[in-house]
Amino acid sequence: MPHTDQTMRSVLRREIAGTIGLLTDEHDFTVMRCYRTFTFDDHTTYLQQVEALLRTLADQGGHTRVALFDPEEYAEFCSDSGLEPDAPASRTRFTAELAATGPTVRYEGQPLADLVPNLVDEAVRQATWQYATTVLADVGTCASCGEDIGHAAFVHASRLLTRIIDTASRGHRHLVLSVSAPAETLIAVLNADEDPDGTAHIDETEALEFTTVLALGIATHSSGGLVMRASAPDTTDRVYGWRLRGERLEPLTAGEVFDAYCTDIESGDLVSPESGVDYCSPPDLGDDGRPTGHTH
Repeated sequence: MPHTDQTMRSVLRREIAGTIGLLTDEHDFTVMRCYRTFTFDDHTTYLQQVEALLRTLADQGGHTRVALFDPEEYAEFCSDSGLEPDAPASRTRFTAELAATGPTVRYEGQPLADLVPNLVDEAVRQATWQYATTVLADVGTCASCGEDIGHAAFVHASRLLTRIIDTASRGHRHLVLSVSAPAETLIAVLNADEDPDGTAHIDETEALEFTTVLALGIATHSSGGLVMRASAPDTTDRVYGWRLRGERLEPLTAGEVFDAYCTDIESGDLVSPESGVDYCSPPDLGDDGRPTGHTH
């Protein structure tokens, strides 16, 4: 039976990938209400309508991603592009730009209450990496040897990360890095799993972000710390920690690991320790993690 035009359009619609720019918080929503063509009055109703639209697109077989819509960035985009900001077409152009360059999260039927925190986390991760990359590029060269400090620090950070993964317990490893950068404290997270042959499997994007933040700490001699949790079936989880000091990651004692893991990074408040978790002093990373040249 030949396809009708409507049937063919329905098939093509399933082939279209789309992006929706989302105003995640009340403040950004209020800023956008200054535009006459933005017709929503209530943020809660707006979120409900967005969620309904996402479900409809998913039911039609569409592939949709959600981007973080920032009103300030939107205004700058319109100014730079010579666009009228109070126009739906301009918001569409900006959203298309976000789809190509900004943080996005795929909609897979999850409630917005779950999607929004993931979207915000993705935006923070991207901003952290961009900031760290900029700082590394501006550090300059070593006065004594002429070596590019940022590049040397990145190479050294890569060695350190490889050494940590290679010496860790088998199973899943969850690493959290905190570096007190010149402007703010940066957080990076990395997950490493094991293939059946014992080879570590790491997400390349996470590894790049993690290594870049660690390199920033090394290049700027900033204080910081790294905590790793290793989990494997039928074994007790083990938690290790290191202190970033200069160009080295120095192992913490078991007591220091306990204090670091049971303290909230942002508030400094104590967090109740988990039962069935061993807090351990890690092996020293030794010379394998040290640079061959200078990072300063």
